[in-house]
Amino acid sequence: MPLKNTVEAYGSVAKFLHWITALLFLVSYCSVYFRQWFTELGSDLNWTALQIHLSCGVSLGVIVFLRIYWRIINRNPDPEPGGYWEHRAAAIGHYSLYAVMILLPVTGYMGTGVQTEFFAMFDIPRFADTRIFQVLIEQNLGMTFEAFEPPVDFIHKEILGAWVAWILISGHVAAAMYHHLVKKDNTVYKMTSSSS
Repeated sequence: MPLKNTVEAYGSVAKFLHWITALLFLVSYCSVYFRQWFTELGSDLNWTALQIHLSCGVSLGVIVFLRIYWRIINRNPDPEPGGYWEHRAAAIGHYSLYAVMILLPVTGYMGTGVQTEFFAMFDIPRFADTRIFQVLIEQNLGMTFEAFEPPVDFIHKEILGAWVAWILISGHVAAAMYHHLVKKDNTVYKMTSSSS
């Protein structure tokens, strides 16, 4: 399988970045829901679940920029036949997913009140302890972290995490199933096949 994308299919790098994104989203959501539903606040298990969620979020933030870079320097496979509005909807869906993949990690990091113990390897300071926060938020906006955190956290959890991401991911999966089961074209094959 070639590293770069071809006319027929995505290359191994694009496939890896796509599926590692999906895996990180899955682990991130599972860890945060596990924390909310099955752990007691302040317990070691609660903390571990939180740190898994934060570590996945930071990883997603890095991966999405790698994906954007790789997408810029690579061609996409030729699209399957379809109408103008079908192709426009696909483009809007993909750009919306990229926007959420950027905004979720950014708002998650900015609204987190604890440092991230990145997969128990090293610590990432919380946003409130950075020079960027001190200059942009405290000095320029005159806000403390206690005032800044609730609206950012609301955007991260209640808007992006609870609704927007789920709607876009569901739409993405539904579109893939439509191509695979109804149109019976090669859309899914381009991202899943081990050969081009």
